[in-house]
Amino acid sequence: MAENQRTLKSEVTFNGVGLHTGKPVKMVVKPAPANHWYKFKRVDLDGEPLIKADADNVFMTQRGTSLKQNGGEVHTTEHILSALYGLQIDNALIEVDGPEIPIMDGSAREFVEQFLAAGFEEQDAERVYFELEENLKYENLEKEAEILAVPDPEYRITVMVDYNSPLLGTQHAMMYNINEFVDGIASCRTFVFLRELMQLVNAGLIKGGDVDNAIVMVDTDLSEAEKEKLAQTFDKPASLLQETGIGILNNVDLRFENEPARHKLLDIVGDLALVGMPIKAHILGARPGHSSNVEFAKVLKEQIKKQKKAAPKFDLDKEPLFDINEITRILPHRYPMLLVDKIVDLVKDDYVVGVKNVTRNEEIFNGHFPDEPIMPGVLIVEAMAQTGGFLILAHVDDPTEYSTYFMKIDNVKFKQKVVPGDVLVLKLELLTPIRRGIAHMKGTAYVGNNVVAEGELLAQIAKKTN
Repeated sequence: MAENQRTLKSEVTFNGVGLHTGKPVKMVVKPAPANHWYKFKRVDLDGEPLIKADADNVFMTQRGTSLKQNGGEVHTTEHILSALYGLQIDNALIEVDGPEIPIMDGSAREFVEQFLAAGFEEQDAERVYFELEENLKYENLEKEAEILAVPDPEYRITVMVDYNSPLLGTQHAMMYNINEFVDGIASCRTFVFLRELMQLVNAGLIKGGDVDNAIVMVDTDLSEAEKEKLAQTFDKPASLLQETGIGILNNVDLRFENEPARHKLLDIVGDLALVGMPIKAHILGARPGHSSNVEFAKVLKEQIKKQKKAAPKFDLDKEPLFDINEITRILPHRYPMLLVDKIVDLVKDDYVVGVKNVTRNEEIFNGHFPDEPIMPGVLIVEAMAQTGGFLILAHVDDPTEYSTYFMKIDNVKFKQKVVPGDVLVLKLELLTPIRRGIAHMKGTAYVGNNVVAEGELLAQIAKKTN
């Protein structure tokens, strides 16, 4: 069943501090139009540059995921992106008046609570998923990180963390589907080992750090001088910086026994939002981090391109949406100029897929290279146009009362011969929404998994005069 995209019903404002800069920051998350996805806007900079949440815009992954575009930067984006994705909010504009997203309590809990309070608005555009079709594997030998994605009808994530620490041990976490995010993942806070914390403090980072926005795992002894330095950083009395006896600084109660592993899962959700669309796959991560997450997001983006280029898949045993009898009822063409045998897939505001079986007994082969029969390229384009007609006619109540007409053809390329015995699969995709009866479409013709022709078609729908 088709799902529509959604955005927030109203804007939501957050005030906090940046984890590393320690500077106050105001963030306003606003509704955005369909097909917008997630974009950040630096309202404090000249020109208010937009920064798209895209893996290709990541320029740093040290202790967080940082994006840069159009002269603007935004840091520590993973928690807000995780909250948006985890609530299946497809489109949002995130305005910030500083370089860093507020850290809040180190989780996505407050973001999620405020978004739920604001509510959601369904949009007049279908949600399009990236549905993984084959296994994908990524390894980072230096960081000992591995990520595997396998096809799955849900978005599932399984995480294993192992830092060779007797304190943390090996932990696992799983999100069986995205609906478990709110109760099982959103409230899980970031964690840091004490040895790492001291390195960050000495490097002049985590100026906005606080014992209330991270779980500090005590894996080393502190000198009194180091305790004093931490106390100054956190603006807390040194006497409060005590180990609880279970290896966690400062009497922090874990929200889940495996909260660190669950937070790593939260980070994956946020970082993989940089793919740019919702995902259907099972992600399995071993010792993941922001760097490996982002690199894997790029792997997924390449897979999306690969799958888009591949021929559409359809079940040969499944009844077509339109068989040849229904096609002749809707299209005005007849033999030998009817060049579509069946329509096998159709998404009204997106694409249509048709099939043409190329046979030797067609009239065209008696005169076009009769000793080496080849389907004329112009007829391949005509077959595209006839298939595209179904995409256009899907927007009227009675398609038998309308016809579609060519207006323009651009960027047509023929890449491989089409010969008798080939099955021509034709996919037409809308490049822009249909307006005033005019459709701008990208057509691709396949034989097997090979593209044999492609081009852009402009067509107009008009009511029949007789």
